Amino acid sequence: MICVFVIFEVMNISYLLLGGNIGNSLQVFLQCHKQISTEVGEISLMSSCYESEPWGFDHKSKFANQVLKVSTLLDPFQLLEKCQLIERQFGRKRSSDDGYQARIIDIDILFFNDLILDGEDLKIPHPRLHLRRFTLLPFDEINSNFIHPKFNKSISRLLSDCPDKSEVIKI
Repeated sequence: MICVFVIFEVMNISYLLLGGNIGNSLQVFLQCHKQISTEVGEISLMSSCYESEPWGFDHKSKFANQVLKVSTLLDPFQLLEKCQLIERQFGRKRSSDDGYQARIIDIDILFFNDLILDGEDLKIPHPRLHLRRFTLLPFDEINSNFIHPKFNKSISRLLSDCPDKSEVIKI
């Protein structure tokens, strides 16, 4: 008897948010795109870059943000590991406190397919994306009809309902 095993590789769709306010964020984003393409998967969509004031803390430098749609064979935990590795490759140092701080690069996982995960180290969808205009506005640019799996609302609707009214400017 001959047994044949077929292994299917499942392509996952993830949305990532790039953010940073130290150094030349736009140049860092371009380099980060290359790392993501090499280590994570194909970037099929990317928003424009947007500028906003720091959220949750005070700092003299504004943040740049961009949303990417990435196709990946990684699972969510592997994706988190790769994103944190890329952050470290660019010099990101995480402090021991949980407060917000200035950074050269931050890569947040916003969504992973329609997964809802509430782990200690990983929460998907990102638990505060619906509260952040700087996340919703670039996301709305590339996929306004995407439905948040927990709230069952489109990104466009979340943006219109967002309590954050801070200025977010396309750059």
